[in-house]
Amino acid sequence: MHRRTMVALTALAATTFASVPAFSQSKEIRIAHVHSMTGPLEAYGKQTQTGFMMGLDYATGGTMMVAGKKIVVIEKDDQGKPDLGKSLLAAAYSDDKADLAVGPTSSGVALAMLPVAEEYKKILLVEPAVADSITGDKWNKYIFRTGRNSSQDAISNAVALDKPGVSIATLAQDYAFGRDGVKAFKAAIHKAKIVHEEYLPANTTDFTAGAQRLIDALKDKPGRKVIWIVWAGAGNPFKIADMDLKRYGIEIATGGNILPAMAAYKNFPGMEGATYYYFGIPKNPVNDALVSMHYKEFKSPPDFFTAGGFSAAMAIVTALKKTNGDTNTNTLIKTMEGMSFDTPKGKMTFRKEDHQAMQSMYHFKIKVDPAFAWGVPELVHEITPVEMDIPILNKR
Repeated sequence: MHRRTMVALTALAATTFASVPAFSQSKEIRIAHVHSMTGPLEAYGKQTQTGFMMGLDYATGGTMMVAGKKIVVIEKDDQGKPDLGKSLLAAAYSDDKADLAVGPTSSGVALAMLPVAEEYKKILLVEPAVADSITGDKWNKYIFRTGRNSSQDAISNAVALDKPGVSIATLAQDYAFGRDGVKAFKAAIHKAKIVHEEYLPANTTDFTAGAQRLIDALKDKPGRKVIWIVWAGAGNPFKIADMDLKRYGIEIATGGNILPAMAAYKNFPGMEGATYYYFGIPKNPVNDALVSMHYKEFKSPPDFFTAGGFSAAMAIVTALKKTNGDTNTNTLIKTMEGMSFDTPKGKMTFRKEDHQAMQSMYHFKIKVDPAFAWGVPELVHEITPVEMDIPILNKR
């Protein structure tokens, strides 16, 4: 009996010691990518995923390894649903042993996910959700963002529109993305006047009633009259142009978007705004690589969110190279705070105070070119980070 017990204990000890290296010296870097593979923002999510994988390939020189460790990406579909995104992120950290996570696509989902990162003490790199509150009042120290925020969108668009004698009405979706976008835009407008705010459900297809309210608010105003649109996903808010806005001297303005959505821009030659990305604008080696890789694989140019996914990958690999593959959360936070990294848009830098990536935006004017199925945004001016006073909103 005594001998049997000794044998059992010896076997147990051997098993225990054999398993130690597997846990203490993992040869994998596990990254969860939670995004909209289905749902209203599916097109955005797919672009982000394409760009993220291309970015990892480029940043690792095709090896998908950093410091001898293999990068493993775990894909999860939040369907654009906040509760689902929250539970998927928790499962990624706990069950899948993800070292860090990237995503999501929707601002509403992102806001639900932020406390999960804090609970598990793991980094969530937000890309491409935009709402200011993500790096604002809902922020915690585990949150970084490569995507632009509402203030960056708004301040850059204000560059194009904020002039004396201009009356502006806004049209936005009635959720975090739209509300934060308009709030930031209003804060950035100092010379023009905001005369009306119109919020419609995110899935709106009939814009007639909303458009009439916008027209009524603007039609009798003197000077230049503009409807500024903040819209993501399904629905075509540019249908409001069918209500003969020209009769009242009303223009439409908006920021950038994915190429299929920019087909509507062909109807508005000369329209001004500011965009996060358009493949033909940035001139740097990383963007050249992205454009080349994308044409080679898809016979088409990279889109708005493809560049964002690529940027997120560049940030992660840059940080991991600096830590020599160490995925300890506190080590990564210290490394990433204030860190600069190359992206298709040029250099980005994580601001230490709120971990928001400071980055250029692009003031454009739409040109109609028969060679393209969309309105082509021609660069008027690159708005660099130093030209934008992006507020720190996290009150920390």
